[in-house]
Amino acid sequence: MVKITVNGVAHQIDVEDDTPLLWVIREDVGLTGTKFGCGIAQCGACTVHVNGEAVRSCSLPIKSVDGAQITTIEGLSSDSSHPVQQAWLTEQVPQCGYCQSGQIMATVAFHKKTPNPTDADIDANLTNICRCGTYERLRRAVHRAAAVMRG
Repeated sequence: MVKITVNGVAHQIDVEDDTPLLWVIREDVGLTGTKFGCGIAQCGACTVHVNGEAVRSCSLPIKSVDGAQITTIEGLSSDSSHPVQQAWLTEQVPQCGYCQSGQIMATVAFHKKTPNPTDADIDANLTNICRCGTYERLRRAVHRAAAVMRG
């Protein structure tokens, strides 16, 4: 039995210790905004926050997050009002949209450490993959959100 808190709601999960966090979030908790991409923690579609840090949940065993606070895209804001979500909409970042929840979650964590990023900072630190290639729009959205969050 593993205890986790997802978006402020406590859960007791009875699964195998090596079950990836992604599948617990999607199948046991019932939140499907976090996506499966590659299954080997390379693409970032599965990015969530564990105790405030961005992690790729597809290869993270549930046992390793026992007692953790987890935030998914659904927990970022109830109405898409988070500055990063708003910047994504304004800059029309999504094309197919599949990777975007992971991109947004990675960006939120990135802004906590880098509130005034350069293009080089963005390129070096936001390594999620977008198969549609919306990186220029994504970069503009990262800058827009940073400006809003700095005030």
